[in-house]
Amino acid sequence: MPGQPHKAWQNLAMRKKTTPATEINPIAGGKLHPRNRHQGRYDFARLILADAALAGFLSANAHGEQGIDFADPAAVKALNRALLKDSYGIVGWDIPEHNLCPPVPGRADYVHYLADLLAGSNQGVIPKKKALHALDIGTGANCIYPLIGASEYRWQFVAADINPASLANAQAILDANPALAQKITLRLQSSPNAIFSHVVHDDEWFDLSMCNPPFHASLKEAREGTQRKWQNLGKENASLNFGGQDAELWCPGGELAFIQRMIKESANIPTRCFWFTTLVSKSASLPGIYAALKIAKVHEHKTIAMSQGQKQSRLVAWTFLNPVQQAAWRKLRW
Repeated sequence: MPGQPHKAWQNLAMRKKTTPATEINPIAGGKLHPRNRHQGRYDFARLILADAALAGFLSANAHGEQGIDFADPAAVKALNRALLKDSYGIVGWDIPEHNLCPPVPGRADYVHYLADLLAGSNQGVIPKKKALHALDIGTGANCIYPLIGASEYRWQFVAADINPASLANAQAILDANPALAQKITLRLQSSPNAIFSHVVHDDEWFDLSMCNPPFHASLKEAREGTQRKWQNLGKENASLNFGGQDAELWCPGGELAFIQRMIKESANIPTRCFWFTTLVSKSASLPGIYAALKIAKVHEHKTIAMSQGQKQSRLVAWTFLNPVQQAAWRKLRW
Protein backbone atom coordinates (compact mmCIF):
# COMPACT_ATOMS: atom_id res chain seq x y z
CA MET A 1 0.00 0.00 0.00
CA PRO A 2 1.47 3.40 -0.94
CA GLY A 3 2.78 5.49 1.91
CA GLN A 4 4.92 3.21 4.06
CA PRO A 5 6.67 -0.15 3.58
CA HIS A 6 4.91 -3.07 5.21
CA LYS A 7 6.46 -6.00 7.08
CA ALA A 8 6.53 -9.15 5.01
CA TRP A 9 4.06 -11.85 5.98
CA GLN A 10 5.75 -15.19 6.65
CA ASN A 11 5.49 -17.99 4.10
CA LEU A 12 2.42 -20.19 4.42
CA ALA A 13 2.41 -23.93 5.05
CA MET A 14 0.58 -26.11 2.57
CA ARG A 15 -2.74 -27.84 3.31
CA LYS A 16 -4.31 -30.69 1.42
CA LYS A 17 -7.60 -29.07 0.48
CA THR A 18 -7.67 -27.62 -3.04
CA THR A 19 -9.77 -24.79 -4.42
CA PRO A 20 -11.19 -24.36 -7.92
CA ALA A 21 -9.16 -22.11 -10.21
CA THR A 22 -10.18 -20.53 -13.50
CA GLU A 23 -7.83 -19.10 -16.14
CA ILE A 24 -9.40 -16.40 -18.31
CA ASN A 25 -7.46 -15.49 -21.44
CA PRO A 26 -7.39 -11.94 -22.83
CA ILE A 27 -7.83 -10.83 -26.40
CA ALA A 28 -4.89 -12.05 -28.45
CA GLY A 29 -2.19 -9.66 -29.59
CA GLY A 30 -1.68 -7.66 -26.42
CA LYS A 31 -4.72 -5.48 -27.04
CA LEU A 32 -6.58 -3.45 -24.46
CA HIS A 33 -9.95 -4.57 -23.16
CA PRO A 34 -12.61 -3.97 -25.86
CA ARG A 35 -14.47 -1.44 -23.69
CA ASN A 36 -11.28 0.50 -22.97
CA ARG A 37 -11.56 4.01 -24.41
CA HIS A 38 -7.84 4.22 -25.20
CA GLN A 39 -7.53 1.98 -28.25
CA GLY A 40 -4.95 2.64 -30.94
CA ARG A 41 -2.55 5.55 -31.21
CA TYR A 42 -2.96 8.70 -29.17
CA ASP A 43 -4.88 11.45 -30.97
CA PHE A 44 -2.70 14.33 -29.84
CA ALA A 45 -4.70 16.96 -31.73
CA ARG A 46 -7.81 15.95 -29.80
CA LEU A 47 -5.94 15.66 -26.51
CA ILE A 48 -4.56 19.18 -26.89
CA LEU A 49 -8.11 20.46 -27.29
CA ALA A 50 -8.88 18.83 -23.95
CA ASP A 51 -5.74 20.18 -22.24
CA ALA A 52 -3.66 22.75 -24.10
CA ALA A 53 -0.72 22.30 -21.71
CA LEU A 54 0.10 19.00 -23.43
CA ALA A 55 1.17 20.89 -26.55
CA GLY A 56 4.31 22.09 -24.79
CA PHE A 57 5.57 18.50 -24.52
CA LEU A 58 4.99 17.43 -28.12
CA SER A 59 7.82 17.00 -30.59
CA ALA A 60 8.23 15.26 -33.95
CA ASN A 61 10.22 12.06 -34.33
CA ALA A 62 12.42 11.05 -37.27
CA HIS A 63 9.31 10.09 -39.24
CA GLY A 64 7.60 13.42 -38.64
CA GLU A 65 5.09 11.94 -36.20
CA GLN A 66 4.19 13.88 -33.08
CA GLY A 67 4.67 12.36 -29.67
CA ILE A 68 6.07 12.94 -26.20
CA ASP A 69 9.25 11.88 -24.44
CA PHE A 70 8.05 9.07 -22.18
CA ALA A 71 11.24 9.43 -20.15
CA ASP A 72 10.06 12.88 -19.05
CA PRO A 73 7.80 12.54 -15.97
CA ALA A 74 6.24 15.96 -16.61
CA ALA A 75 5.30 14.95 -20.16
CA VAL A 76 3.80 11.65 -18.98
CA LYS A 77 1.77 13.48 -16.33
CA ALA A 78 0.52 16.00 -18.92
CA LEU A 79 -0.52 13.16 -21.23
CA ASN A 80 -2.44 11.36 -18.49
CA ARG A 81 -4.10 14.59 -17.37
CA ALA A 82 -5.29 15.16 -20.95
CA LEU A 83 -6.53 11.56 -21.27
CA LEU A 84 -8.54 11.83 -18.07
CA LYS A 85 -10.14 15.08 -19.15
CA ASP A 86 -10.84 13.99 -22.73
CA SER A 87 -12.19 10.50 -21.97
CA TYR A 88 -13.82 10.93 -18.56
CA GLY A 89 -14.36 14.66 -18.09
CA ILE A 90 -12.06 14.71 -15.05
CA VAL A 91 -10.59 18.14 -14.42
CA GLY A 92 -7.92 19.42 -12.07
CA TRP A 93 -6.09 16.10 -11.92
CA ASP A 94 -2.55 16.44 -10.62
CA ILE A 95 -0.06 14.56 -8.46
CA PRO A 96 2.87 15.82 -6.37
CA GLU A 97 6.36 15.64 -7.81
CA HIS A 98 8.00 12.19 -7.47
CA ASN A 99 4.66 10.42 -6.93
CA LEU A 100 3.71 7.48 -9.11
CA CYS A 101 2.11 8.62 -12.37
CA PRO A 102 -0.30 5.89 -13.49
CA PRO A 103 -0.67 5.02 -17.19
CA VAL A 104 -4.38 5.63 -17.67
CA PRO A 105 -5.03 3.02 -20.41
CA GLY A 106 -3.60 0.18 -18.32
CA ARG A 107 -5.41 1.32 -15.18
CA ALA A 108 -8.69 1.43 -17.09
CA ASP A 109 -8.15 -2.17 -18.19
CA TYR A 110 -8.17 -3.40 -14.58
CA VAL A 111 -11.52 -1.68 -14.02
CA HIS A 112 -13.08 -3.18 -17.14
CA TYR A 113 -11.91 -6.69 -16.30
CA LEU A 114 -13.43 -6.27 -12.84
CA ALA A 115 -16.73 -5.38 -14.49
CA ASP A 116 -16.45 -8.62 -16.49
CA LEU A 117 -15.71 -10.51 -13.28
CA LEU A 118 -18.93 -9.22 -11.75
CA ALA A 119 -20.84 -10.08 -14.93
CA GLY A 120 -19.51 -13.64 -14.73
CA SER A 121 -21.19 -13.95 -11.35
CA ASN A 122 -24.41 -12.36 -12.61
CA GLN A 123 -25.47 -14.43 -15.63
CA GLY A 124 -23.21 -12.43 -17.94
CA VAL A 125 -24.69 -9.04 -17.07
CA ILE A 126 -22.66 -6.32 -15.38
CA PRO A 127 -24.62 -5.26 -12.28
CA LYS A 128 -26.07 -1.80 -12.89
CA LYS A 129 -27.32 -0.94 -9.44
CA LYS A 130 -26.10 2.47 -8.28
CA ALA A 131 -25.25 1.11 -4.85
CA LEU A 132 -22.56 -1.25 -6.12
CA HIS A 133 -19.54 -0.69 -3.85
CA ALA A 134 -15.82 -1.16 -4.49
CA LEU A 135 -12.81 -0.86 -2.19
CA ASP A 136 -9.48 0.44 -3.53
CA ILE A 137 -6.54 -0.58 -1.35
CA GLY A 138 -3.67 1.91 -1.67
CA THR A 139 -5.40 4.50 -3.82
CA GLY A 140 -2.38 6.83 -3.78
CA ALA A 141 -2.27 10.51 -4.55
CA ASN A 142 -3.67 9.87 -8.04
CA CYS A 143 -6.91 8.10 -6.96
CA ILE A 144 -6.96 6.69 -10.47
CA TYR A 145 -9.07 3.55 -10.05
CA PRO A 146 -11.96 5.22 -8.20
CA LEU A 147 -11.98 8.08 -10.71
CA ILE A 148 -12.23 5.72 -13.68
CA GLY A 149 -14.56 3.22 -11.98
CA ALA A 150 -16.97 5.91 -10.84
CA SER A 151 -16.90 7.56 -14.27
CA GLU A 152 -17.36 4.40 -16.35
CA TYR A 153 -19.67 2.31 -14.17
CA ARG A 154 -21.02 4.70 -11.53
CA TRP A 155 -19.58 2.50 -8.79
CA GLN A 156 -19.32 3.83 -5.27
CA PHE A 157 -15.79 3.65 -3.88
CA VAL A 158 -13.98 3.64 -0.58
CA ALA A 159 -10.42 4.65 -1.47
CA ALA A 160 -7.95 3.83 1.30
CA ASP A 161 -4.34 4.77 1.80
CA ILE A 162 -1.82 4.91 4.64
CA ASN A 163 -0.31 8.23 3.57
CA PRO A 164 -2.23 11.37 4.69
CA ALA A 165 -0.45 13.49 2.08
CA SER A 166 -1.62 11.17 -0.70
CA LEU A 167 -5.21 11.38 0.55
CA ALA A 168 -4.97 15.17 0.75
CA ASN A 169 -3.98 15.31 -2.91
CA ALA A 170 -6.76 12.87 -3.84
CA GLN A 171 -9.22 15.10 -1.98
CA ALA A 172 -8.07 18.10 -4.02
CA ILE A 173 -8.88 16.16 -7.19
CA LEU A 174 -12.32 15.26 -5.84
CA ASP A 175 -12.96 18.87 -4.85
CA ALA A 176 -12.47 19.79 -8.51
CA ASN A 177 -14.93 17.07 -9.59
CA PRO A 178 -17.95 17.32 -7.26
CA ALA A 179 -20.07 14.77 -9.14
CA LEU A 180 -17.39 12.12 -8.69
CA ALA A 181 -16.74 13.25 -5.12
CA GLN A 182 -20.26 12.06 -4.26
CA LYS A 183 -19.26 8.53 -5.27
CA ILE A 184 -15.79 8.34 -3.67
CA THR A 185 -15.00 8.26 0.04
CA LEU A 186 -11.37 8.61 1.09
CA ARG A 187 -10.26 6.70 4.17
CA LEU A 188 -6.96 6.70 6.07
CA GLN A 189 -5.45 3.33 7.00
CA SER A 190 -4.27 3.96 10.54
CA SER A 191 -2.10 0.86 10.92
CA PRO A 192 1.10 0.31 8.87
CA ASN A 193 0.69 -3.47 9.14
CA ALA A 194 -3.01 -3.75 8.22
CA ILE A 195 -4.77 -3.96 4.86
CA PHE A 196 -8.52 -4.47 5.45
CA SER A 197 -8.54 -3.96 9.22
CA HIS A 198 -9.41 -0.36 10.23
CA VAL A 199 -10.63 0.30 6.68
CA VAL A 200 -13.64 -2.02 6.31
CA HIS A 201 -16.27 -0.96 8.85
CA ASP A 202 -18.59 -3.36 10.63
CA ASP A 203 -21.65 -2.22 8.69
CA GLU A 204 -20.06 -2.32 5.22
CA TRP A 205 -20.15 -4.83 2.37
CA PHE A 206 -18.21 -4.54 -0.87
CA ASP A 207 -18.99 -6.12 -4.21
CA LEU A 208 -15.30 -6.10 -5.03
CA SER A 209 -11.94 -4.93 -3.76
CA MET A 210 -8.93 -3.99 -5.87
CA CYS A 211 -5.26 -3.33 -5.28
CA ASN A 212 -2.09 -2.53 -7.21
CA PRO A 213 0.49 -3.74 -4.67
CA PRO A 214 4.12 -2.59 -4.36
CA PHE A 215 6.08 -4.41 -7.04
CA HIS A 216 9.65 -4.66 -5.75
CA ALA A 217 11.04 -6.39 -2.68
CA SER A 218 13.60 -3.73 -1.74
CA LEU A 219 14.70 -0.18 -2.47
CA LYS A 220 17.76 -1.58 -4.29
CA GLU A 221 15.56 -3.70 -6.54
CA ALA A 222 13.28 -0.72 -7.25
CA ARG A 223 16.24 1.44 -8.28
CA GLU A 224 17.63 -1.31 -10.49
CA GLY A 225 14.22 -1.57 -12.16
CA THR A 226 14.22 2.17 -12.81
CA GLN A 227 17.72 1.94 -14.25
CA ARG A 228 16.64 -0.78 -16.66
CA LYS A 229 13.76 1.39 -17.85
CA TRP A 230 16.12 4.25 -18.59
CA GLN A 231 18.50 1.95 -20.44
CA ASN A 232 15.65 0.52 -22.51
CA LEU A 233 14.82 4.07 -23.56
CA GLY A 234 18.44 4.71 -24.49
CA LYS A 235 18.96 7.23 -21.69
CA GLU A 236 22.28 7.51 -19.91
CA ASN A 237 21.11 9.20 -16.72
CA ALA A 238 19.92 6.23 -14.71
CA SER A 239 19.85 8.13 -11.43
CA LEU A 240 16.50 9.73 -12.22
CA ASN A 241 13.22 8.14 -11.22
CA PHE A 242 10.22 7.38 -13.39
CA GLY A 243 8.01 8.45 -10.52
CA GLY A 244 6.84 6.84 -7.35
CA GLN A 245 7.54 7.21 -3.69
CA ASP A 246 9.65 4.38 -2.30
CA ALA A 247 6.68 2.68 -0.64
CA GLU A 248 4.62 2.89 -3.83
CA LEU A 249 7.30 0.83 -5.52
CA TRP A 250 8.53 -1.63 -2.90
CA CYS A 251 7.84 -3.39 0.39
CA PRO A 252 9.73 -6.15 2.21
CA GLY A 253 9.10 -9.36 0.30
CA GLY A 254 7.66 -7.52 -2.69
CA GLU A 255 4.25 -8.12 -4.21
CA LEU A 256 4.13 -11.78 -3.18
CA ALA A 257 4.49 -11.04 0.54
CA PHE A 258 2.00 -8.17 0.31
CA ILE A 259 -0.61 -10.26 -1.51
CA GLN A 260 -0.14 -13.19 0.88
CA ARG A 261 -0.90 -10.86 3.78
CA MET A 262 -3.90 -9.53 1.89
CA ILE A 263 -5.27 -13.04 1.41
CA LYS A 264 -4.72 -13.88 5.06
CA GLU A 265 -6.59 -10.74 6.17
CA SER A 266 -9.41 -11.32 3.70
CA ALA A 267 -10.14 -14.62 5.46
CA ASN A 268 -11.09 -12.57 8.53
CA ILE A 269 -13.92 -10.89 6.59
CA PRO A 270 -15.00 -13.68 4.20
CA THR A 271 -18.61 -12.55 3.74
CA ARG A 272 -17.97 -8.80 3.60
CA CYS A 273 -16.73 -8.77 0.00
CA PHE A 274 -17.91 -10.82 -2.97
CA TRP A 275 -14.67 -10.68 -5.00
CA PHE A 276 -11.30 -9.78 -3.50
CA THR A 277 -8.82 -8.93 -6.27
CA THR A 278 -5.28 -7.75 -6.83
CA LEU A 279 -2.96 -7.08 -9.73
CA VAL A 280 0.00 -9.45 -10.02
CA SER A 281 2.96 -8.17 -12.03
CA LYS A 282 5.24 -11.20 -11.76
CA SER A 283 4.11 -14.60 -12.98
CA ALA A 284 6.66 -16.06 -10.56
CA SER A 285 4.45 -14.81 -7.71
CA LEU A 286 1.52 -17.00 -8.73
CA PRO A 287 2.52 -20.30 -7.06
CA GLY A 288 2.94 -18.56 -3.70
CA ILE A 289 -0.37 -16.76 -4.17
CA TYR A 290 -2.18 -20.00 -5.02
CA ALA A 291 -0.67 -21.62 -1.93
CA ALA A 292 -1.98 -18.76 0.22
CA LEU A 293 -5.44 -19.08 -1.32
CA LYS A 294 -5.41 -22.80 -0.60
CA ILE A 295 -4.59 -22.24 3.06
CA ALA A 296 -7.21 -19.49 3.35
CA LYS A 297 -9.79 -22.03 2.08
CA VAL A 298 -11.33 -19.71 -0.49
CA HIS A 299 -14.28 -21.19 -2.34
CA GLU A 300 -13.03 -20.17 -5.80
CA HIS A 301 -10.29 -18.14 -7.42
CA LYS A 302 -9.64 -16.88 -10.94
CA THR A 303 -6.57 -15.62 -12.76
CA ILE A 304 -7.40 -13.10 -15.47
CA ALA A 305 -4.63 -12.37 -17.96
CA MET A 306 -4.13 -8.78 -19.09
CA SER A 307 -1.75 -7.21 -21.58
CA GLN A 308 -1.03 -3.75 -22.92
CA GLY A 309 1.40 -3.79 -25.83
CA GLN A 310 4.48 -5.72 -24.72
CA LYS A 311 3.55 -5.61 -21.02
CA GLN A 312 2.03 -8.78 -19.62
CA SER A 313 0.24 -8.82 -16.28
CA ARG A 314 -2.75 -10.41 -14.65
CA LEU A 315 -5.22 -10.02 -11.84
CA VAL A 316 -6.08 -12.67 -9.30
CA ALA A 317 -9.58 -12.76 -7.80
CA TRP A 318 -10.93 -14.92 -4.99
CA THR A 319 -14.19 -15.37 -3.14
CA PHE A 320 -15.18 -17.20 0.04
CA LEU A 321 -18.86 -17.26 -0.93
CA ASN A 322 -20.41 -20.58 -1.87
CA PRO A 323 -23.13 -20.80 -4.57
CA VAL A 324 -25.98 -20.32 -2.08
CA GLN A 325 -24.32 -17.25 -0.59
CA GLN A 326 -23.56 -15.85 -4.04
CA ALA A 327 -27.20 -16.24 -5.07
CA ALA A 328 -28.32 -14.44 -1.91
CA TRP A 329 -25.82 -11.65 -2.58
CA ARG A 330 -27.12 -11.17 -6.12
CA LYS A 331 -30.72 -11.03 -4.92
CA LEU A 332 -30.04 -8.55 -2.12
CA ARG A 333 -27.52 -6.25 -3.83
CA TRP A 334 -27.72 -6.59 -7.61
